[in-house]
Amino acid sequence: MINNLIEYFRNKKILILGFGREGQSTYNLIRKFLPDQQLYIADQKENFQDNFEFLKKDNNVTFISGEKYLENLENYDIIMKSPGISFAHMDTSKYYSKIKSQLELLLEFFENTTIGITGTKGKSTTSSLIYKVLKDQDKKSILLGNIGIPVFDYIDSIEQNVILVLEMSSHQLEFMEQSPNIAILLNVYEEHLDHYNSYEDYAKAKCNIYKYQKENDYFLYNIDNKMLNMLVDKTNGITYKVSINGNPNSNIYLKDDIVYFNNEAIYNKNEKRNLIGDFNLNNIMFVLGVSKILGLDLEKTIKSISDFKTLDHRLEFVGTFNDISYYDNSIATIPMATIEAVKALKEVDSIIIGGMDRGVDYKELIQFLNDSNINNIICMPKTGHDIAKELKIERVHIVENMEEAVNVAKKVTSKGKICLLSPAAASYGFFKNFEERGDLFKKLVKE
Repeated sequence: MINNLIEYFRNKKILILGFGREGQSTYNLIRKFLPDQQLYIADQKENFQDNFEFLKKDNNVTFISGEKYLENLENYDIIMKSPGISFAHMDTSKYYSKIKSQLELLLEFFENTTIGITGTKGKSTTSSLIYKVLKDQDKKSILLGNIGIPVFDYIDSIEQNVILVLEMSSHQLEFMEQSPNIAILLNVYEEHLDHYNSYEDYAKAKCNIYKYQKENDYFLYNIDNKMLNMLVDKTNGITYKVSINGNPNSNIYLKDDIVYFNNEAIYNKNEKRNLIGDFNLNNIMFVLGVSKILGLDLEKTIKSISDFKTLDHRLEFVGTFNDISYYDNSIATIPMATIEAVKALKEVDSIIIGGMDRGVDYKELIQFLNDSNINNIICMPKTGHDIAKELKIERVHIVENMEEAVNVAKKVTSKGKICLLSPAAASYGFFKNFEERGDLFKKLVKE
């Protein structure tokens, strides 16, 4: 299988667009098998190649850097685009079919069973839980994709009988013309509006996860989600509709605390689990669906769900200090994630919000906070300061950074209650990523 991929690359004019983690991974794979082939690498950072000793020794690379790194893309046979690079406001018609990703080439050239998971929120938890379920039942599997592990780092060692669990972001899916055998679309909410021309364009990128499936493939999607109901129409695979609201047109649904799969009772929502809240129950319903489709042992699947620990920065319990419990939900980069976190924890007395402004609509969150029992809204820049102007409750605290936010939280949060970091905004401009933001919060809480 790896041979077919290498032949695809051989003697082609290849541009590696973006030289971050995935770009370096692509370079390493090609160089391993095609050491003398001419390559082209483009990155926005001026003279980026000076930071890599191995590039200085490679005489078969042409570098393009700086502001013009996105010019003349039509001149290449293959454009290996890093997910984070936006083509919004660019006419890609001349080279659309040349834009490739590691995930797309994996799906095209490898014959493994693939399970792809996407959604605005919940994809890392769902991917990791599916992986755990498979491993706990002695199924050979690898977790790859947006979870942080570039596909090409493992691709030359993938055995034929290994099940590949692939977390797939909208950026990875945007130009994709391949789909996994089992495609999961958890939800779509306003997000990444700085990367796309519209919310609908973002949602359509997500829909590529099922668009190219074959008739024996499976597609599971959230029928409760308004945008998905508008966009999902003709599907090639076997479709399962998932509804936590008990929609009568669904295949996997919740009714009277019981999850049903094609009208068969398979799970009680009151089972012991670390993944609290309805949004996590929704993720679990998809995992149960995959378990049934693959014919796995249901009792073992339920035990895996019960044992599964929350991932870092996803409603992560930091600890109780001075009789105040702290939770890190730095992953919450949209309003709905923050709303669901508060609903799940119930005893929130202080919440820290705010981050980068990406044009997301905050009306629903503002209404929710105004109607909530949360006593302290601690507002960081930029979106927190904007939201503060619309809040009608008394105890709104304007702060300038995380240090100040945590200090305020320690002073004002009632004993026996919860302080929650759930920013409802991206971290960029203030932090490298949501992980760095969450790590600082946890450090400050423990000091």
